[in-house]
Amino acid sequence: MISTKKVNTSSKANPDTGFGVQANQIGGRFVNKDGSFNMKKDGLPILNRISFYSNLLELSWTQFFAFILLFYLLANIVFTILYLLAGYNELQGLIATTMWGRAKEIFFFSTETFTTVGYGRVNPIGDEAHLIASLESMTGFLSFALLTGLLYGRFSRPKAYIAFSENALISPYKDGIALMFRMVPYKVYHDLTDAQVTVNLAFTEMEEGKPVYKFYQLKLEREKINIFSMNWTVVHPIDEESPLLNFTKDDMKQSDLELYVQVSGFDNIFSNMVMHRSSYTYEEIIWGAKFRPMYHESPGGNTTILELDKLNEFEKVNLP
Repeated sequence: MISTKKVNTSSKANPDTGFGVQANQIGGRFVNKDGSFNMKKDGLPILNRISFYSNLLELSWTQFFAFILLFYLLANIVFTILYLLAGYNELQGLIATTMWGRAKEIFFFSTETFTTVGYGRVNPIGDEAHLIASLESMTGFLSFALLTGLLYGRFSRPKAYIAFSENALISPYKDGIALMFRMVPYKVYHDLTDAQVTVNLAFTEMEEGKPVYKFYQLKLEREKINIFSMNWTVVHPIDEESPLLNFTKDDMKQSDLELYVQVSGFDNIFSNMVMHRSSYTYEEIIWGAKFRPMYHESPGGNTTILELDKLNEFEKVNLP
């Protein structure tokens, strides 16, 4: 269902978002909660569309180490099969008498060759086994060189350690109301300087009988702060200049409203600029609520305690 509400005429649409405007061709939200774009690219072979390096950098640490373990096991299984195909007589020092026992010995010989450990009891004596061992040694040190680069890339890549509140709120503000959400840098020492935030609003309107997405950059109470070390409540006053003026909760639902956020700043640890995105759909906007404080003075009065677990806490209030 498309809202027929007329947008505040003093609001100027933002054509520079980079998103499509045809509502019947857009599926779901524009930006996921984790900041990734809600998009699937198709039309080319998969090897042309993916970057193995980028994918490995984006994996979680659990997935990354699981991938390394799987690759290590599969590589050694492949080389074990090659040794078995070459024959037992190509290897010297095997002491097992059963087929399964010899296969295990050859597998562990493969792992020792792959890692260039080479304990020495089992060694190749035939040309085929020597050739396989040579290829495996080269594969091993190339793999560890690539792994070292991936580990360095994952540790050194600049990243914005910023957490966003799960919900945005419609809250009392001065003599009216405002749209609010808050965010906080959650890692120790990863505070930002010269942090700035941009908030865009997207919703559907009827234009020449067709539903289209319109985008508006929202005017904020404060778009930039010098030091971003504590929680920052981003506030958009819903006044005469706001495209949300006179919107109701039902209007937001009918127009498929989405709020997407981009924050950037300079991280002193990385000595580089970092950026993070998030978004809120109409379902994640709470009407008649305000955030609870998430910091307080320490018992001794010597420091400030920032309680990160209270980022999402709010209480219901009446709107004017």
